[in-house]
Amino acid sequence: MGLLTGKKALITGASKGIGRAIAIRFAQEGADVAFTFLSSVEKGQELEKELAAFGIKAKGFRSDASDFQAAEQLINDVVTEFGGIDILVNNAGITRDNLLMRMTEENWDEVINTNLKSCFNTVKAITRTMMKAKAGSIINITSVVGLKGNAGQANYAASKAGIIGFTKSVALELGSRNIRCNAVAPGFIETEMTAVLDEKTVQGWRDAIPMKRGGQPEEVADACVFLGSDMSSYISGQALQVNGAMYT
Repeated sequence: MGLLTGKKALITGASKGIGRAIAIRFAQEGADVAFTFLSSVEKGQELEKELAAFGIKAKGFRSDASDFQAAEQLINDVVTEFGGIDILVNNAGITRDNLLMRMTEENWDEVINTNLKSCFNTVKAITRTMMKAKAGSIINITSVVGLKGNAGQANYAASKAGIIGFTKSVALELGSRNIRCNAVAPGFIETEMTAVLDEKTVQGWRDAIPMKRGGQPEEVADACVFLGSDMSSYISGQALQVNGAMYT
C-alpha cells in the first residue's frame, strides 16, 4: 500500500467502469485524485465522496476531454486546485459499433474525437506542466481491439490503434524530460456494460479466453498503479495488455 503516496493524478471518464476502478485504486494507494465525468453527474458526486473517505484530496470536474479548449481549461483548473499533476490517465472512451457499410460519418467522428483526440488534447495541455516538473507518467487506455481489430468496430479499432501510435511518439518526444508515456490495453473486462448482456453470449466470450474468465476493472487499475508508480520508472512507450492471454 502507499505506492502512489504524495502523487497527484487526473483520470478522465472515471464515473463508472474501468475509470472508476482506477480512481479508487489510486486513492487506496495514497494519491490525490482529480477525475472527470460528463453525463453521469450523480455518479461523479458519489465517487468524489467515496474517494475522499480514503483520506486523500479528491475532486470531480465535469468536462469533455474531446473539446480542445475544455481540456486545456481542465488541466489549468486541476493544476490550480491540486498544485500539479504527476499522473494523467486518459480513460474517456465510447463505442458506436456497426459494420463499415452501415457506419455513418457521425459514428466515425464521435468515436475518434472522444477516444483519440481527447488524448491529444489533454497530453498537449499537460506537457508544459510536466516538463517544468521534469517528471510525469501519462497512461493512455487503449484496447486489445487496437492491436487485433474487430469486425463491426472499425471506428473503435482505429481510435485505439491510434492511441498506441500516439503513446509511443509521446514517449520518444518527452523521455529526455523524465516524462513517461505508456498504454494499457484491456481485453474483455466485465463491467456494468457487460452485465446487461445475454449471459450465454458473455459465457461464450469467457470460454474463448485462455484463462477462461473475463477480467475485472480492478485488474486494469492495478496495471495503471504500476505504471503510475516509481516501480515502472524505466518503462515508457509500451502497450501493456491485460487480457488473460486472449491475444499475445
